[in-house]
Amino acid sequence: MPKIAINGRQLHYHDAGSGPETIIFSHGYLMDHRMFAAQIAALSQSYRVIAYDHRGHGQSDPCLKPFGLYDLVGDAAELIDALCDGPVHFAGMSTGGYVGMRLLLKRPKLIKSLILIDTSAGAEDPISLKQYDRLLFFVRLFGIPPILGKVLPLMMGQTFRTDPDRREDFNSWKAYIGRLNKTSVRHFGRAIFDRDDVLDDLRAVGSPPPTLIVVGAEDIPTPPSDAKAMHAAIVGSRFVQVPDAGHTSPVEQPEAVTDALTEFLRGLG
Repeated sequence: MPKIAINGRQLHYHDAGSGPETIIFSHGYLMDHRMFAAQIAALSQSYRVIAYDHRGHGQSDPCLKPFGLYDLVGDAAELIDALCDGPVHFAGMSTGGYVGMRLLLKRPKLIKSLILIDTSAGAEDPISLKQYDRLLFFVRLFGIPPILGKVLPLMMGQTFRTDPDRREDFNSWKAYIGRLNKTSVRHFGRAIFDRDDVLDDLRAVGSPPPTLIVVGAEDIPTPPSDAKAMHAAIVGSRFVQVPDAGHTSPVEQPEAVTDALTEFLRGLG
């Protein structure tokens, strides 16, 4: 699998398909590019698709020192500059969405369209922030496996977690998350949980690119109310709520998410 040197570390990426336009997939916290497997398989028939692993995730280098969310924005911008000719369709889930929105604000010429999945434009809710602070504290002391019972119900909806036909998928992600580097997890979590609020900045964008907002109906960390706030702020955006899906809707309901993305992109002509 290819890697590229970005901001002093090696980032892994998956490059599939071909076409006149490129889609960039940017995953969420504790996941990796494989969460978009179904969407990559479908969309790479008509597009070049690049899905990369954030620092500290997947096959990318760990992040052993503190950093901020805008460092992740810089990672994405540098990757697009290096691998792509012209603007891209940027599809970001959770952290990937945080990155995509700020990339639009900082480097708008890189964005042809924006797909925001299970994410939020606001700062972290103070009550949730306290909960996440405690989880990061326990990660520092004991590692990741002891807190999986708290983390997985936040990440994945009850429908997915209790479906016997999806048990293998669920256990695979559980094992992957449990193996992540705990220092990387702490620094990455601190970067995204301390994020700024960009809702007003998005409202101020006079002519935003075509934007699709997708959210799982069972999403807890970034619930449908957050998605609707983004929908109201981004002029001309489209909104899709996915039934029976939590915070990782591309994994939990892959066909529904793929259909939403395909219809949106087809509508762009």
